[in-house]
Amino acid sequence: MAGDTPAAAARPLWHGRAIALVGILLVAANLRTAVAALSPIFAEIRTEFDVSSIGVGLLGMLPPVCFALFGLIAPSFTRRLSLESVVLLALGVILLGHLVRAFSTSFAVLAIGSAVTFAGMGVGNVLLPPLVKRYFPDRIGLVTSLYATVMSESTLLPPLVAVPVADAAGWHVSVGMWGFVSLLAILPWLRILITHRPAHPDRDVEVETAQPAMAGRVWRSSLAWSLAVVFAVSSLNAYAMFAWLPEILHDVAGVAPLNAGALLSVYAGMGIPAGLLVPLLAARMKNVAILIYAGVVFFIVGYLGLILVPSTATWLWVAFAGLGPLLFPLCLVLINVRTRTHAGSVALSGFTQGLGYTLGALGPLAVGVLHQLTASWTVPLIVLTATALAAALAGSVAARPRYLED
Repeated sequence: MAGDTPAAAARPLWHGRAIALVGILLVAANLRTAVAALSPIFAEIRTEFDVSSIGVGLLGMLPPVCFALFGLIAPSFTRRLSLESVVLLALGVILLGHLVRAFSTSFAVLAIGSAVTFAGMGVGNVLLPPLVKRYFPDRIGLVTSLYATVMSESTLLPPLVAVPVADAAGWHVSVGMWGFVSLLAILPWLRILITHRPAHPDRDVEVETAQPAMAGRVWRSSLAWSLAVVFAVSSLNAYAMFAWLPEILHDVAGVAPLNAGALLSVYAGMGIPAGLLVPLLAARMKNVAILIYAGVVFFIVGYLGLILVPSTATWLWVAFAGLGPLLFPLCLVLINVRTRTHAGSVALSGFTQGLGYTLGALGPLAVGVLHQLTASWTVPLIVLTATALAAALAGSVAARPRYLED
């Protein structure tokens, strides 16, 4: 690979490709904003639209469902169009979804707009790695770290500003304003596409899919299933919290909507140190089970705090619960650590993330159903705690030093 040569390694990051770097980072900035922008203002939305807890749960399960579905579909787009064309289409779809959400006249239209937005994000999730490989083959680690950090920031910011903007200008503006970020991201890729005019789909850098033989193997692998369960637990809990945490905090701890949005940002912000430190630790540790059990303990302590003493040090319980999804970057590392070959890594990644996101989508809906049935948050939080224990059992299998191909 180009990154293996001294000349490639010595190439300045900005030289001749600054607009591509800006474009990649702006794509990353669009991949989580719509997920975290709704739940802090659900109270205002419910004053206009009559929607049950189950309806909110269904809306909360859309992101992982769309990420899983359109992540699988994305390679078919890149076989027909260039990477630049597909990323432009994905950004256009995200922008369209933001606008539909902003001008929604019913909860059904809001849900449709959200699904459109998340569909574009699902394609964008898959496009980022090959875009980095295409433009920065000599700086893959650095640029990946940069865009991952931007994605974390794009999760942290929306809850901070959602309520103030909704109070000042209405919730329609609060959910629709993120379309401006999509519009900004379109500009560099439009210039790249016009300047370079790719004549055919990118055959040098593709969105990879698993080989049939290896794809079949993962379905029979206890390693693959255990890793998928750990990934699913992380996804399930994260999306359940993004959908419901502000309402939980308001009901159990009397937190005002503005402060609940800020605490959701605290929850999201915990992903930044986890994303930076966990891959470094996992690559150096002989026994990664310690990290898995740490994530499980964080979940349990956070949820028990919200159940037993929600009004005392509320921010601390939120922070603990937010550290639980360190299982997400850990799974991404283990996908490579537990495979010997590139084909194995692609197959294990597709299986783990596809099944993990699909199972994770049940989180927001399950919490909504349980809340509606019990009229409290205790049972939903107990169930989430139980899922964390399931991650501990599956993690004990995933942590064993063995390989998919073996």
